[in-house]
Amino acid sequence: MPKPSLRPIALALVLALPLGASADAQAASTVVSADRLFDARSGRIQADAELLVVDGRIAAIATGGKAVAAPADATRVDLGDMTVLPGLIDMHVHIDSDPTYSGYTGLQFNDRYWSVVAVPHAQRTLEAGFTTIRTLGADAWNDVGLRQAIDEGKVHGPRIMTAAYAFGATGGHCDSTYFPPSMAQRSRYNADSPDEGRQRVRELRKYGAQVIKICATGGVFSRNTEPGQQQMRFEEMKAVVDEAHQWGLTVAAHAHGASGIREAIRAGVDTIEHASLIDDEGIRLAKANGAWLSMDIYNTEYTQSEGAKNGVLPDNLRKDREIAEAQRQNFKRAHEAGVRMVYGTDAGIFPHGENGKQFAVMVRYGMTPAEAIQAATINAATAMKREDVGALETGRFADLIAVPGDPTQDVTLLERVPFVMKGGAVVKDAR
Repeated sequence: MPKPSLRPIALALVLALPLGASADAQAASTVVSADRLFDARSGRIQADAELLVVDGRIAAIATGGKAVAAPADATRVDLGDMTVLPGLIDMHVHIDSDPTYSGYTGLQFNDRYWSVVAVPHAQRTLEAGFTTIRTLGADAWNDVGLRQAIDEGKVHGPRIMTAAYAFGATGGHCDSTYFPPSMAQRSRYNADSPDEGRQRVRELRKYGAQVIKICATGGVFSRNTEPGQQQMRFEEMKAVVDEAHQWGLTVAAHAHGASGIREAIRAGVDTIEHASLIDDEGIRLAKANGAWLSMDIYNTEYTQSEGAKNGVLPDNLRKDREIAEAQRQNFKRAHEAGVRMVYGTDAGIFPHGENGKQFAVMVRYGMTPAEAIQAATINAATAMKREDVGALETGRFADLIAVPGDPTQDVTLLERVPFVMKGGAVVKDAR
């Protein structure tokens, strides 16, 4: 059992910091110990672990009852009969979206409202154990500004990889499709040719995009588009991918429909989002090309139960119902075929902070608990091309969580994370 006297000490690590101080700037050493540690690379549990944290990063790890060599004055956090895991990563989040306002109900607020609500969304996400997220579409540079505020220590939240505006074809899923011509609403980042696609990549990167998000097919939560409908041509997607890769950026493609998925993979897209209607050829291409699938197979449960009262339009609910089970069965097929998978929830379609509810659905549709956890740790970090998060390894950020019991036996433990550390600072201790 954890030592009761250590909880105030652990909390003091973060509470003693002024809000303006970076959560990663830890001058003192900390030793974290726990009865179990999840090794993200092997997917196995290791017994009796100690981690030495210095200046916000993991400096040493010992398991099997061995001790790390730590300074005599190191702070000690004894997690007792808990399992320590890498901080979780959600690869598909809309941090400035609130699902309680859907359809037209969000129009009652000023544009800056969404900048403000993103702040508590970020804190809830971090406290749920997700120490890194990838935002795949935000309005008005809200995600970029939030990332900068978190990095400067002004607000609390996870590490964020930002896409800023997602873009696609005029009239497509990433365009503004809810208004008549008299209101002249359109996305400023529509791309209707290969040259326009290249320009959008350059513009978005200039102002803070760290990943590029395109919409290859229609979607569920747009009007006048169907999920299976391809909306960007291969030549347009290839131009975007080539330009992004030249700048060192990865590309994520919203793609529900089979033809759009196939063309996005052929174009070299790094992660396929949703992949709801992927066919046998799409699965073959994903495996052959090493593309990652990010399939949000939980959120329909929230949408179908709460969407109507939140303002989701009947046609959007219809589309959600039609693809939900097909997506889940295709998740199972793709996993059985050995396609690489990451953990992406589309949080913002359901409440932020509930990101962990997807683990159980992934297990229900074929993954082992360890595989689901790997999707949200080492797989996600690899797909983002980041070597500083996603695993408890020397040199990586001391981003870690702890849960009672063994999550490789009961993955629902990750829905209720009582202990969270980011960059060596304890941000939650509810043991």
